[in-house]
Amino acid sequence: MSDYAEFLASKAPRAAASGIEPEPMPDHLFDFQAHWTEFFIRQGRAGCFEDTGLGKTRQEHEFARQAERATNKPTILFTPLAVARQIHREGLRLGYDCQVIRDQSEVRPGTNICNYDRLGKLDPTAFGAVVLDEGSIIKSFTGATTRALIQQYAGTRFKLSASATPAPNDHMELGQQAEFLGIMASNEMLARWFISDQTQMGKYRLKRYGENAFWDWMASWARMAGTPEDLGFDGSRFVLPPLNVIRHRTYGEARPAKDGLFAADVSATNMFDLKRQTTNARADAVAELVLGNVEQWVVWCDTNAEADALRARLGGDTVEVRGSQSIDEKEDKIDAFTTGSARNIITKSSITGYGCNWQHCHRTVFVGRTFSYEDWYQAIRRMWRFGQKDAVEVHLILAEGEDQIGRVVDRKAADHEKMKQAMADAMRRDRGKASGVKVPYNPTHKGRTPEWLTSAA
Repeated sequence: MSDYAEFLASKAPRAAASGIEPEPMPDHLFDFQAHWTEFFIRQGRAGCFEDTGLGKTRQEHEFARQAERATNKPTILFTPLAVARQIHREGLRLGYDCQVIRDQSEVRPGTNICNYDRLGKLDPTAFGAVVLDEGSIIKSFTGATTRALIQQYAGTRFKLSASATPAPNDHMELGQQAEFLGIMASNEMLARWFISDQTQMGKYRLKRYGENAFWDWMASWARMAGTPEDLGFDGSRFVLPPLNVIRHRTYGEARPAKDGLFAADVSATNMFDLKRQTTNARADAVAELVLGNVEQWVVWCDTNAEADALRARLGGDTVEVRGSQSIDEKEDKIDAFTTGSARNIITKSSITGYGCNWQHCHRTVFVGRTFSYEDWYQAIRRMWRFGQKDAVEVHLILAEGEDQIGRVVDRKAADHEKMKQAMADAMRRDRGKASGVKVPYNPTHKGRTPEWLTSAA
């Protein structure tokens, strides 16, 4: 590389490290997990964007432990509903000092685990570190939770955002991650590397000539991986079992909509109407599958009407989780399914589609499709994740016209894979580059104040 090329490379934006030199990693971490956790601790503010089953929870606990020792303040770890107990159990099993809390009065030294919905019940200044489990919750530019997290924890020294899908719909959503972490404001990121997409109002696309520079900047503060092999580690222990998607056609008594329900161009409104009309037919198809098999099932629905129809057909060994239930009731029912005391669970991806580890189950059914790639991906990944030993069966109950949704989801899936590949390439280029750790100044000498300054005061 020429001197001028090296000069230009030195001017490329990189996230400055603000963490500490990590302590030795615990034995329970695999080699790649230890390597990535060391990176997070050195950076101080980092993104942990690893696929499901790669051990993000273990890395979160170790990051929180070392951050607490560095700041002498407890850590807050935010989780989606019902994931708090799961993270707590794993933390205790690994020997970490952690507890589930509901408000500030319950905060103790160690890692305090709390649901996102209790964000307003906590004092952010009491914590030396904040960890977001399923950090894709901050993807919304205007969401109340996003703005609250960014504003309330702006001054927190140690931050970690962990998610398998940090930007499921648009790469520009990574700006929200960067802004929460204090790396760069989202509008500055857009100005540097993105250009307005003239085909979609309010959307941006990555500048073609700036792609490598953007991903190199990402690699300076985040780690994104679908497998340990993305950063040169042995991935033979992390091979997913087969995933079998099985489609079932149902018709019911659906009436074509005035604007062409069964036409090639299907709107979300028309699809909702179609699903409403075919609710009973879909529930019958689900019941035939679930009652004809003695293994555990996860049944995904979108509306309470669908849940009612399913509940009436699936019997007493099935629990249902819905939004109107109290937090305690939801957690108890999710625990019942997780521990095996309930055979099946009826739920929505918006409630339990994020964070739950359900490798004990390998059969799931969707009462229709969704336009949300993230919801689809995350729901399947509750079961189809590293650690699953059986082939996973995903059953789709479809009515005429829903095939187009699949094409939309497939396009988003391809975009997500492209993003992960670009990030993996950038991480390989980033190996060997150093972001010097900023060590806080701790004065050891107390100076004498001059008399003239004392008198002036």
